[in-house]
Amino acid sequence: MEQFDFNNELSGKIALVTGGTKGAGKAIAERLLSAGATVIITARNVPETPNDNLHFISADLSKPKGTQQVVRKVLEQFGRLDILINNIGGSETKGGGFAVLNDTDWEETLQINLLAPVRLDRGFLPQMLEHKSGVIIHIGSIQGRLPLYDSTLPYAAAKAGLINYSKSLSNEVSPNGVRVLTVSPGWIMTTSSVRMMERIAESSNTSIEQAKQQVMQALGGIPYGRPAEPEEVAELVGFLASPRANYLTGTEYIIDGGTIPTI
Repeated sequence: MEQFDFNNELSGKIALVTGGTKGAGKAIAERLLSAGATVIITARNVPETPNDNLHFISADLSKPKGTQQVVRKVLEQFGRLDILINNIGGSETKGGGFAVLNDTDWEETLQINLLAPVRLDRGFLPQMLEHKSGVIIHIGSIQGRLPLYDSTLPYAAAKAGLINYSKSLSNEVSPNGVRVLTVSPGWIMTTSSVRMMERIAESSNTSIEQAKQQVMQALGGIPYGRPAEPEEVAELVGFLASPRANYLTGTEYIIDGGTIPTI
């Protein structure tokens, strides 16, 4: 049985975390850094609290030009990429179901949640396959299985597509040494989640705690009783990216506090 240095298990590895300046992406980047990896993060805007140990690349990954820029800069500066965490994603569409959404709503959501990861995979996979080594982790969502049609219909559809694509890609590249996995979180307590609860509390004249309960009820309940902390999601991703998970590929890992009510 191979022995691992848990405190430095990613030493010598080059990792990229998209959307790595806040929320779960920031926590994932810091988790990989703590394991000894050299970590690059991308986002459109400079981090509010810069970490000199993280290499930042400003890019709009919703555009092909942005993904091409990131691939070029990473390979030029670091020579290779060992770990790719496709974390970027989100939903900015208005609520109201299918009738209020137009083509732009759908196209913008698909670009950032599905096509950006596809383009980055396409950019980095050739050198991973050449080295017969690499890890790609797609951050999905339980909405790929449990969609909330009123507020996030395109997002849920995009994440379902990402989960399916991730499995297909794994079947193709795993025989050549590249592991591909999906991590699908439920509700995560990020700063944007806090702002959302503040808006709900203000509009409904309730407390923050009552707003939290409203959100959990909309999800059908969270048996664990609370949202995930970003660091909890990051810990799972850190394990899956490590040599300890060498036999894991092609699998979706759900971290939702028991939200999804089915097996």
